[in-house]
Amino acid sequence: MENIMSKRHELEKLANYQKRKFVPDNVDLGKVPAIKDLFNKLIALDIKSKKDFEKWVLDLSEFEAALDQRETILYINMTCQTDDEKRAEEYSDFIKHIKPLIRQYKNKLDAKHINLLQKYKIDKKYALYNRGVKADADVFAKENITLETELNILSQEYQKVIGQMSVEFEGKNYTVPQMNKFLFETDRDLRERAWRAMAKRRLQDKEQLDKIFNRMVSLRTRIAKNVNCRNYTEYVFKAMHRFDYTPLDCKKYHSAVEKVVVPVLSRLLKLRAKKMGLEKLKPWDIAVDPEGKEPLKPFTETGDFINGVHKIFSKMDQRLSSSFEVLMKESLLDLESRSGKAPGGYMSTLNEARKPFIFMNAVGIDDDVRTLLHESGHAFHALQTKENPLFYYRHAPLEFSEVASMSMELLGSNYLSPFYNEDDAKRSNYYLFEEIISLLVWVAVIDCFQHWIYENPKHTAKERFNSWLKIRKRFKVAEIDWGGLEEEEGFMWHKQLHIFEAPFYYIEYAIAQLGALQLWSNSEKNFSRAIDNYLKALKLGGSKPLKKLFHSAGIKFSFSSRIISSSVDTILKQLDNYRS
Repeated sequence: MENIMSKRHELEKLANYQKRKFVPDNVDLGKVPAIKDLFNKLIALDIKSKKDFEKWVLDLSEFEAALDQRETILYINMTCQTDDEKRAEEYSDFIKHIKPLIRQYKNKLDAKHINLLQKYKIDKKYALYNRGVKADADVFAKENITLETELNILSQEYQKVIGQMSVEFEGKNYTVPQMNKFLFETDRDLRERAWRAMAKRRLQDKEQLDKIFNRMVSLRTRIAKNVNCRNYTEYVFKAMHRFDYTPLDCKKYHSAVEKVVVPVLSRLLKLRAKKMGLEKLKPWDIAVDPEGKEPLKPFTETGDFINGVHKIFSKMDQRLSSSFEVLMKESLLDLESRSGKAPGGYMSTLNEARKPFIFMNAVGIDDDVRTLLHESGHAFHALQTKENPLFYYRHAPLEFSEVASMSMELLGSNYLSPFYNEDDAKRSNYYLFEEIISLLVWVAVIDCFQHWIYENPKHTAKERFNSWLKIRKRFKVAEIDWGGLEEEEGFMWHKQLHIFEAPFYYIEYAIAQLGALQLWSNSEKNFSRAIDNYLKALKLGGSKPLKKLFHSAGIKFSFSSRIISSSVDTILKQLDNYRS
C-alpha cells in the first residue's frame, strides 16, 4: 500500500454526495464576500409558506455542510503536519476571518428561524432541530465571537506545542506517542527510563501550556458572563445541548465511581503488583504484561494494520466490511505517528462528500488496534447517516456518538485472529476490559477537575496544580506509588487535549462506555441482532432524542450507580474468563 503520510491529503477532490441546489459549484468558500453573499440571500429570502420554510432549512443545511467541510479539510491538513507553516496559516485564516462571520450570520438565521416558527408549523421531524436552534440563540452574544476566535487560535497553539514534542532516547529521536511502546517492554529499567524521558519532555513546556490554559479559562469565563450564565459550566451544558442530564448528575457519577469502581481498580492493581513481585507499582508498571510476557505486537507495517482491521470487520458483518472499504479505497486514513503530527486520534466527517476521515498515531502496539476499531465506529456512524438531507441530523449527540465507537472495540474483541493467536487474543481482551475499569475512573477525574476549574475561575496555576493532585488523591488507588514524582503527576492533565480544546467533553466517554457494555452483553446472546440494532440506531443520527437513540440500539441511557455496578460485575466476569 502506498505510503500516503508524507503528502497532503487531496480531500478537496472528493465528489459531493449530491449535486448542490443552493450553493454555486464555483463559489470560493475561503472568500468573505462570497460567503456574505450567500448568507444575505438566505436572510433576505421571502418565506411565504410552510413549503418555502422547509426548502429554506434545507438550503441552509447545504451551505452549512459546505462550510463545515472546508474547515474540516483545513483542520485535517493542519493536524497531519503541525510544523507546516502554510497549513497552519490556511487553518488560522479560516478561524480568524471565516469562523467569526459564520457565527455572526448563524445567529441572524437562528432569529429568522425562530420567527418563522411563529408563522408556520413545519413537519414534526424538525422538532429536535428547532430545539437546537433555540438553544443556540439563547447562548449567543455578539461580543463572544471575538473571544471564541481567540480560543480557536489558542487551541491551534496547543496543538503545535504538543505536536512538536520529541524525545531523544537510546540514541534515536521519537515522538511522544512512539515512546509509549517502551512502556510495554518487560525490562523494568527500560520502562522507567522511557517514562521519565517522556515526563521530562512534557515538563519542558509546562509553563507555556499553563499560560495557554490560563488565557483559555479567562476567555471562557467572559463568554459565560456575556450570556448571563453563572459560570462556564452552565454555559457549556446549554451550548452542548445537554438536555438529558445536569452537572449534578455528573457529580453523582463521580461519587458512584469513587464508591464502586475505585475499589475494583485497587484490587486489579494489587493483583498486578503480586504477579510482578512488587510491593508497590510505579507509573511505568501499568501497561506491561504483569506476567512478564513480551508485549503484544499486532503489526509492523501500516498496510498490514489496515488489512487486519478490514478482516475483523469482514468476520463481523459484511455491512461493516463494506463501509471500511470506503476508507481504504479513497485514502481516508492517516494512521502513522511522525514528527510534527498532532497528538491523539479522531474521526472527522467531510460533510459534503458525506465520508469520514480517520486520524491517529499508530506505533505498532495493541492499543492501536482498539483505536482504529474505535474510530471506525465513528466512521460507520457518518456513513450510516449520509442519506439524511439535514446537516444537523447527520450528527448524533456525543453521548451516543461514543457508543458507536466504543461498541466496535467490544464487538470486535472476538475477532482478533488477523493479529493474534488464541492466547494473545485473550491477553488483548483482558487488557481491554481492565482498561475500561481504568477509563471509568479517569473520566471521573477529568470531569471532576473541569467542574472545579470553572466553578473557581479565578484560581491561580498553583491552586490548579494542587486541586488536580487533590482530585487525583480522591480517585487514586494506593497501589500506584508516585513518591518523588509530584511534579510529573501534577501536570499529567496537560496531555489531555479535551481539557484544552473541548472543555467538558469527557463525561460522554463514561456514558457511552456503559451503553457499549450493554450492547456487547446483548451481542453475546445474539450477535446478528445486536449488529442490526447498532446500525439501525446509527442511521438515526441526531433525528431522535438521546434516550430514544439508546433504546433503538437495545440499551438504556443511564450512568447511575445501579448501571455502573451492573457493568462492573460484567467486566469482572470477563476478566475471570480471560484469566482462566
